[in-house]
Amino acid sequence: MNNVSLKPLPLSILASTVAMTMATAAVAQAERVIDVSLPLGPESQQGVGILKFGEELERLSEGRLSIEPHYNNALGAEREVVEGMGFGIIDAGITSTGPMGGFVDQFMLFDLPYIFENNEHVYAFLDSEHGEDLATLAEEQMNVKFLAWMENGFRHNTNSVRELNSPEDLEGINHRTQESRVQVDTWEALGANATPMAWTEVYTALQQGVMDSQENPLATIYDVNFYEVQDYLNLTQHVYSPAPLMMGLDLFNSFSEEDQAIILEAAQIALPYQRDASQELEERYLVQLEELGMTVTHPDLEPFREAVRPVIEQWSSTVGEDLVEAALNFEY
Repeated sequence: MNNVSLKPLPLSILASTVAMTMATAAVAQAERVIDVSLPLGPESQQGVGILKFGEELERLSEGRLSIEPHYNNALGAEREVVEGMGFGIIDAGITSTGPMGGFVDQFMLFDLPYIFENNEHVYAFLDSEHGEDLATLAEEQMNVKFLAWMENGFRHNTNSVRELNSPEDLEGINHRTQESRVQVDTWEALGANATPMAWTEVYTALQQGVMDSQENPLATIYDVNFYEVQDYLNLTQHVYSPAPLMMGLDLFNSFSEEDQAIILEAAQIALPYQRDASQELEERYLVQLEELGMTVTHPDLEPFREAVRPVIEQWSSTVGEDLVEAALNFEY
């Protein structure tokens, strides 16, 4: 057997090779594409906000951090997405707060009817210590990190039966709610037959006549083409629906402090941009939905508020009486 002697590499080449290997490893470790789940499409009020978040994330991190949006519930329904983030199966997502009341009672605040008067009211409340407290509860009980209180907007009723000028007009109408006990009580108090249903099933249920009615912000009603299966748009403005941008807490904590700060800053830059886009889309889609054939009504809201007052009283102790009072009476 021949002994072959290998000459050692020159120190300069060895040092250069080690440096290149270390640099490559550092880049590989630092770069991260964050998968983000959305219930709606890229042109929706949600999509606009998420794309702005991704743009700012790349800018602030100089390209090390980026996002991959997954539209139209491609990663699962909203409840599954919230659970997936908590378990570390899904990186991040934007969902309504509807399913969250099943995890944290205080989030049922956003299912209670006629708590918030307008956008200025709700923004002031969410951007205060009350929004911070709710975000902390989400960390503690759902294992998710709130990055920004983005929005779906104020919700309105659509149905395929009749105009709604008073609560009595809901009698006999089969109405879909989110998976929320408060929402079921609300619509039953208004006179409808309320049934919880997963978001992914709603369009088909309306199309087939299994359900007559649903409620959502105008941008969502347009984005999902509900005008194809619903004749009447009733501007009930009964509930404000946040759509918080969240990340799995374990994933967030795995980032360096520098990158955590970048993620939070990108989300906060995107927040007012998303809210402005949401309001702008609402104005635009109100006109377009009418042009597409929907009959639009502007009912007197006081009889609706009066009809659901017992629901607020019934659920205040569960949600937290102090929290409900703080929201109702928040100065803005």
